[in-house]
Amino acid sequence: MNFLCSWSGGKDSCYAFYKAIQQGNKPLVLLNVMNEFGDRSRSHGIPKNVLEAQAAALDLPIHFFSSTWTDYEEKYIKSLKQLVKDYPITHSIFGDIDIESHRVWEEKVSKTANLEAILPLWQGDRKQLVLDMIEAGLEAMIVSCNQVLGPEFLGRVIDEDILAEFEALGVDACGENGEFHTLVVNAPFFKNRIEVDIEGIATSSNYNFANLILKD
Repeated sequence: MNFLCSWSGGKDSCYAFYKAIQQGNKPLVLLNVMNEFGDRSRSHGIPKNVLEAQAAALDLPIHFFSSTWTDYEEKYIKSLKQLVKDYPITHSIFGDIDIESHRVWEEKVSKTANLEAILPLWQGDRKQLVLDMIEAGLEAMIVSCNQVLGPEFLGRVIDEDILAEFEALGVDACGENGEFHTLVVNAPFFKNRIEVDIEGIATSSNYNFANLILKD
């Protein structure tokens, strides 16, 4: 199958992308939702140029659209329908693991564009999935996190040691409860590593965000 990947820039969407390729499927385009200002991703707060660098490392085009949470679904469907016109895609790949409401939504919006939603990580054990990602060579750094973790976790790479720290703090290994989000800076299927610096930290409500700067 030819597919588009719902691309957050983080570990789950990247690993779902990898699993889909392992199964013999072909990626044609990435899809990312930006905030209403169009400068950072809606979900992870990753700058647009960093996401573009990931797409270049995968040798794929990336489609962006800006959205508030209010018009998110409407614009998502519109983008899917446009991508079906632009690319011979038949399936959409998502990185969700076990939240049923997410799966229902992804299947619903995909169906409007005559796409079949595929979730390669579905029903996987959360901790084992992260261990599998590490084993597969994904290098994912924390770029936002809640106050249970705190700003000192920003910039740290997901490895077995940090999983032990998560467990001691009662934090889900995948961050599936919203505890943290990541940026994949390298993987065996990237053409090159994504080099970023953290220049400052922003705090909004109960969340900390790394100000990511793409290095030349």
